[in-house]
Amino acid sequence: MGSVRIEKVQELIKQEASEIIMRELKDPRIGFVTITEVDVSSDLHNAKLYVSILGSDKQIEATWKGLNSSLGFIRRELAHRIRLKFIPEIKFFMDTSLQYSAHIQELLIKVQKDEEQK
Repeated sequence: MGSVRIEKVQELIKQEASEIIMRELKDPRIGFVTITEVDVSSDLHNAKLYVSILGSDKQIEATWKGLNSSLGFIRRELAHRIRLKFIPEIKFFMDTSLQYSAHIQELLIKVQKDEEQK
């Protein structure tokens, strides 16, 4: 199967899943979620959705539980929106790269302030 097709399917799943999470999910536990990347297997049977969740540790944990409890709903909605023979089994994975980059940015600002004070 061509990698171009897989890339198109990944992008389509990313767009549609983001839309479903933002507009269709009514779970009050779910806060601010961004799908940062989608990785679909070559046979299109499995999809890993990498998500970034903003908020406190308690909010992140609640959102994570809410997302995982809505996997079936999200997959059903994807089946209605995307025309594929098989809709991949989806699984969420935490993407902490945004939090890590924010932490690095804070450290750089602190170092810069320390240098200016010398």
